[in-house]
Amino acid sequence: MQATKRIWIVGGSSGIGLELVKLCLNSSYLVIVSSRNASKTNDLIKLKEQFSKELHLLDMDVSSKEDITVKTKDAYSIYDGLDIWFYNAATYEVMSIEAWDIEKFEQMNEVNYLGVIRVMSNLLPIFHNDKTRKNVKWIWNCSLSSYFGLPQGGGYSAPKAALVNLAESIQPELEVSNINLQIINHGFVKTRLTEKNEFQMPQLMEAKETAEKILEGMEKSSSFEIRFPFGLRIFLRLLKMLPYKISLALTKKML
Repeated sequence: MQATKRIWIVGGSSGIGLELVKLCLNSSYLVIVSSRNASKTNDLIKLKEQFSKELHLLDMDVSSKEDITVKTKDAYSIYDGLDIWFYNAATYEVMSIEAWDIEKFEQMNEVNYLGVIRVMSNLLPIFHNDKTRKNVKWIWNCSLSSYFGLPQGGGYSAPKAALVNLAESIQPELEVSNINLQIINHGFVKTRLTEKNEFQMPQLMEAKETAEKILEGMEKSSSFEIRFPFGLRIFLRLLKMLPYKISLALTKKML
């Protein structure tokens, strides 16, 4: 009989994160969900009523070093350890050069990139000190937009690209410590974040469908990168492979 998995989902109050919470609970996981207002989110409160012992709501602000220090210890102790840490917290703003907003840019960097590093910096020593742990996974929700910068989306894709680069650099070190790091690179997903887009999004996916693919990869794949959908992935990879004279001329047509 397979042992019950303990997962901490950071960024699980809506969209992909919320759908993943539901799937994990229905798959007999013990789930800790963090967001700034997890304990006040109606969808999570309803799930807590249904899964009183299997779900714990832990409010945490990923832009606060002090909050993360306290809450990381709490998250690890709730179910006497963690098997999976899934970082899904994200914020997104569309910005042209003319409408550049440094505060929004800083917020995206805080949540989409620095938040991961802050949690990891507190979580890693706890994992190292836990001699009973085994088969640990860290999973970071990144984006296919990390493959190539697109007009008006750089404030979002730049931190995501940095996150992918960081994951590539530390994956070998974590593997030595028996921590399996995976990244999720997916395309456009129908959420409150992408509602801000005024352009037609190719291969737009539902949050539940995306969460199902993430759970499948989480449970069945040992690959460093889980990526989908196929068409958008190939297009963005092709942009990266082309000479900049051609690729930038193509992205200019998106303006």
